[in-house]
Amino acid sequence: MMAGTIPRVVVTGVGVVSPVGIGNDAFWKNLSDGISGIDFFDAFVRSDLPCKFAAEVQDFDAMGYLRRKKMLKVMSRDIQLGVSSANLAMEDAGLRRGDVDPDRLGVNFGASRISSTPDELAQAAAVCADADEAFEFTRWGEGGMGKIAPLWLLKQLPNMPACHVSIEFDARGPNNTITSRDASALLALSEATRTIEREAADVMIVGACSSNVDPVDIARMNLIDSLSQTGGDPKRVCRPFDMNRDGCIVGEGAATFVIERFEHAVARGANIYAEVIGLGAGCDGTGYANGAGGTGLVRAIQKALQRAQLRPDELGHINAHGKSTQRDDLVEARAYHRALGTAAERVPVTALKSYFGNFDAGSGAVELAGAILSLRHDRVPMTLNYETPDPNCRLNVIHDNLLRPHFPTAMTVNRTDVGQSAAAVLRAV
Repeated sequence: MMAGTIPRVVVTGVGVVSPVGIGNDAFWKNLSDGISGIDFFDAFVRSDLPCKFAAEVQDFDAMGYLRRKKMLKVMSRDIQLGVSSANLAMEDAGLRRGDVDPDRLGVNFGASRISSTPDELAQAAAVCADADEAFEFTRWGEGGMGKIAPLWLLKQLPNMPACHVSIEFDARGPNNTITSRDASALLALSEATRTIEREAADVMIVGACSSNVDPVDIARMNLIDSLSQTGGDPKRVCRPFDMNRDGCIVGEGAATFVIERFEHAVARGANIYAEVIGLGAGCDGTGYANGAGGTGLVRAIQKALQRAQLRPDELGHINAHGKSTQRDDLVEARAYHRALGTAAERVPVTALKSYFGNFDAGSGAVELAGAILSLRHDRVPMTLNYETPDPNCRLNVIHDNLLRPHFPTAMTVNRTDVGQSAAAVLRAV
């Protein structure tokens, strides 16, 4: 590599654990066939919850994917999903433990708030209750703490997915965790890419995971977000950018990617999916106008395209955040019009949350997997349930069938409800 030349960074492995399939083949087939992973709750039954639907990962047993199975006892559902997807990605990349110099192998992972269920703390709380069932603080140290499993906290820490992945593969290089909710996966990809570009690593394991399908999470999300209140067919409730959308659906899942220096990938004969050619990030900041116009997302898109040296009309498709709430989809559409100009109404857009709902950090990673596999197969999945275009959005939403794009490029974006935004542009190789 010539002095002063920025290394090219490519994706050589993809691993998906999602409500629409575990593994790349199952995931892609269900996306291609328009099969939704949203259904009635299966993990539990509660009649008093505001939304009766969720996108759950079915037929998942972490024991079938973990190398260090003894670690399962300190893994929450989120962590199990994430580490399992990392194992799938490394297998897909053709890399085994020891194939890469451990000091040149790093990890960047996105994670959300990992919830603790009331059951895990119920016994400790009961010990601390006095005769009137009031909490007696002096009893906490006397006996309450002893009723909590000693390693309980390890299941809840958001940095643990990255720690477990590094242990699985003896990755001793740079290691970090991004906790920026929906934008976490793309921000992790951005940091990992720059780690390779500054030659601090040859290979990075990048991903994100989360699980929001328990009563505590659903009750919490109903207070701070807009969950769909629609009844009827669960396959039809999530409808990004449709005029009749009424809220998002909770879910769970994870996806992991192996990225590496182009020369390193070629030297080992790796199967290259795509090249990361542009990355950008931004935040709305203060003021109603900035939030309503998606200023952070505008900046993220503009920076990603500038770095990629692409015009907006050279994008094969946009893999949208597409949360399916009235406000979020409108803000996102406004951001496209501000960042892309007239191309915003022409570039094809797909919204994969229509298949698997929204689950913070993990959904961004699964969407990134969808964008990468779209480049591999030269087809873009349609958006489910897009029936009545919203005149306030004015986007070229792919619906009814798979689309063959005009350009071998894709942009995927994510945005939190407080304006943290990220965009990545990839090109098929």
